[in-house]
Amino acid sequence: MKTDSRPKNFAAIGVGGYIAPRHLKAIHDTGNCLLAAVDVNDSVGILDRHSFDVEFFTEIERFDRHLEKLRFGPEESKIDYVSVMSPNYLHDAHCRLALRVDAHAICEKPLVINPWNLDYLASLEEETGKRIYTVLQLRYHAALLKIQEELMSGANCQQHDVEITYVTPRGPWYDVSWKGNYEKSGGVVVNIGIHLFDMLEWLFGPAGDLRIYRSTRGSCSGFTEFEKARVKWFLSVDHNDLKLIPNAQGASRSVRIDGEEVDFSVGFTDLHTRVYEEILAGNGFGIEEARPSIELTSRIRNAEIVPVDSMAHRFMKDG
Repeated sequence: MKTDSRPKNFAAIGVGGYIAPRHLKAIHDTGNCLLAAVDVNDSVGILDRHSFDVEFFTEIERFDRHLEKLRFGPEESKIDYVSVMSPNYLHDAHCRLALRVDAHAICEKPLVINPWNLDYLASLEEETGKRIYTVLQLRYHAALLKIQEELMSGANCQQHDVEITYVTPRGPWYDVSWKGNYEKSGGVVVNIGIHLFDMLEWLFGPAGDLRIYRSTRGSCSGFTEFEKARVKWFLSVDHNDLKLIPNAQGASRSVRIDGEEVDFSVGFTDLHTRVYEEILAGNGFGIEEARPSIELTSRIRNAEIVPVDSMAHRFMKDG
């Protein structure tokens, strides 16, 4: 059987966003071609960094029409993959667009906000024979892979105590944008926390009991018990919360396992390329790998708040 060794053709949705440069770099670094892109914003000069031949659209309908034209054109011009980097609430619609133009989708997390939408996507995968991949890049981080290997070896099988403090301040623009809209982003638990909750379930197994201590427009804190860990966590985009953390400056991203700090800040930005390499090699993570963290964040978003002292640092001390 002859193997198709040609470079793959990509299209991209949401090239004006924060995360787009990592996807564009991954497409380029894996030796593939971006043929078309769309974004409602037209300040997308970053496209020129890798190619001057990308057809660009500001309307999704015209973009869709262009992909259909390529679909029925010469084989070498057909789109193989659509990278989805649009706002969270549009991810499932744009994944459906990808599959309906006979392409695979590579979607930024969260794949969807609400877990019931996963079943619709899974049925479309079956109908079209195409795959929907998602970006769970922390699963490729060297420091976390080492921890997972230790946990899987059975050498360290006790219940672990984990503390996560993730404060990444955002200015007033955040609330004005779709990211500050709870219905469109899923709130900080989804928009900021989804990759952390995926990491926790990947490392420590299924989530069980949970308690929510604080839930505001810009922050959320709680406790979640996993199969192999008891986790206290605090997420925030409110710059005032930095005052509660000793020696914190521009941001605080701390993960402590049994009192030991885990540093995964180094080597974080190049992980999208690794994600693309795995997908193109026939691997990659799909709907079922994404499902546990999406179900967990849905539970957190719908849980009742347990009244405690509102100071975030008190929750980190109390069990």
